[in-house]
This record gives sequence, C-alpha cells and structure tokens, in this order.
Amino acid sequence: MKNLTRTLLFALICGTTLTITQSCSKYEDGGLISLRSKTDRLSNQWKVENYKVNDTDYTSLVSSYVETFSKNGSYSYSWTLLNGEGTWAFQNKDMEVKLTGGSAQTSRTLYILKLEEKEFWYYYMDGNDKHEYHMVSQ
Repeated sequence: MKNLTRTLLFALICGTTLTITQSCSKYEDGGLISLRSKTDRLSNQWKVENYKVNDTDYTSLVSSYVETFSKNGSYSYSWTLLNGEGTWAFQNKDMEVKLTGGSAQTSRTLYILKLEEKEFWYYYMDGNDKHEYHMVSQ
C-alpha cells in the first residue's frame, strides 16, 4: 500500500509540474514561469535594446525611444521631439497588447514574444513590414 501511495503521489507531482510548466511558457521567446502577473511585468518604463524592421537592424536610429506602461492601463512613449499617450489592454488570451490612442496612432496590436520582469519583446505589423522591438526595463 505504501508503494502505491508513493507512486500516486509521484505521478501527481510530475503531472502538476508538467501542467504548470506548459501553461507558463505562453510566449514564443520566454518567460517560463513567473510569480508576477502579466500586468505587473508589463507595467514598467522600457527602453530600446534592439529594433529591427524585416530583420534589418535600426537600433541606432531609435536609441532614445522609451515606452511606459502603467498598471491602470495608460500608455505613453517618447522619442526625441515626438511624444504620445494612449491606453493599453491585453487581448487574445494575453498574447497581444492592444494600444489605443497616441499621437497619429488610432490603434496598434503588439504581438508579445517575451514578457519578463526586465525584458519585453514584441513585434507589430505595418503593412508587410515587421517591426520587432526588444525592450529592457529602465
């Protein structure tokens, strides 16, 4: 009876661990498991670490670009003389962030690649052009 109990307990622990691991690795490039909510991880001031358009590096052109996401759903960005504000919300089972408002921007969908406490990677499409940002917390 002890062996059966141990076997069942072991199977339960393995199954639970596997389920947690699979459900926490939601994004393509990262964030295996986190004790912080997605909102808490996104709510930060982010600066550009890497920026590519269609796999061509343009990081040096946007090195001063900063985005800020607040827990209350407000969003802002600044880049040299350009600034804007709007709102953000998760959508599509938290796989995307919908930005609404902002200067000269009615809405944009960010497709999350990685969302960790100190890294936020995403891309958005502008026509056929894929803009990919790797952001780090400031």
